[in-house]
Amino acid sequence: MHIETISPADTDWQAQALCAQTGADFFFPEPGSSVREAKRICGLCEMRSACLDYALANDERFGVWGGLSEKERLALRRTSR
Repeated sequence: MHIETISPADTDWQAQALCAQTGADFFFPEPGSSVREAKRICGLCEMRSACLDYALANDERFGVWGGLSEKERLALRRTSR
């Protein structure tokens, strides 16, 4: 019998990300709220590309990841197909 296991994605980048130092409120705002501040922080973060890769690979549907909102990530996934 063969059992496949899913290895966790490398998430070492998360400890170095600026969002880990600022708190989740900016990155998971209430519906209709601005994501401008989250995007500004993401723009300064060296882990931005790793964050976006993680969000796309794990189908993150909420919040700002890698500088992109939910709608922007959805549009990116659609154009990548």
